[in-house]
Amino acid sequence: MPLETSLTLAAGWALMALVMALLWLLQRRTGDAGIVDVGWSAGVGLLGVALAITGDGDPWRRLILGIGAGAWGLRLAAYLLVDRVLRGEEDGRYVALREAWGASAQSKLFWFYQAQAISIPLFALPFAAVSANASRPLGLLDALGVLVFLVAFAGESLADRQLAAFRSDPANRGKTCRAGLWRYSRHPNYFFEWVHWFAYLALAWGSPTWWLALSGPVVMLVFLYRVTGIPYTEMQALRSRGDDYRAYQRTTSAFVPWFPQEDAS
Repeated sequence: MPLETSLTLAAGWALMALVMALLWLLQRRTGDAGIVDVGWSAGVGLLGVALAITGDGDPWRRLILGIGAGAWGLRLAAYLLVDRVLRGEEDGRYVALREAWGASAQSKLFWFYQAQAISIPLFALPFAAVSANASRPLGLLDALGVLVFLVAFAGESLADRQLAAFRSDPANRGKTCRAGLWRYSRHPNYFFEWVHWFAYLALAWGSPTWWLALSGPVVMLVFLYRVTGIPYTEMQALRSRGDDYRAYQRTTSAFVPWFPQEDAS
């Protein structure tokens, strides 16, 4: 990995460690820990833009990277800010963490925030691989990467809008969203988020460090299935929606969109 790229990643971590400390102080005042997700999304996107600027790969490919990473991070951060933070009700996942951690919740939240800061350069490794790719002129693989990005970006945006519209109706409180993409997957937003990382693998192909781009879909899948994604989201859904969500689990694919099944219960 070029020295300049390594320095950009290190600087990104140091800056985000400071930002996360400030966001931790903010959540102490507001009582809403969900601001960490806004910081993480914005941080990953901005680090992608920084790598596009400082990289030594093909300038057109770096332009694609900067636009894509910036648009992805900005959209996700804005959505999370409006839908999860500004609505004035802390995400149930963080409520559960506070209850589980008890008196030590604030100290553990601080280190949780710092873990998010550490994960930002990890998730930016695919961007680093793209920013260093000067092995070939733009071609079909790059077009494929752009196509994958556009499909995933549109799919995740649509899933988020459909869920936000469902939640905005007071009559739906305590019910499970089955509108649009949510009829075919319990987590279509997570699915398209995962697909989005394959775009950088196509853009990085041929780079001496192309293999770093594999970390995007692999690490994201691990996070979604084992760390902060599906398990915690579904535990909270079962607490808040009970039997309605259990029926949804029996009929609807957990991740990859597919046709719903009949409820045999």
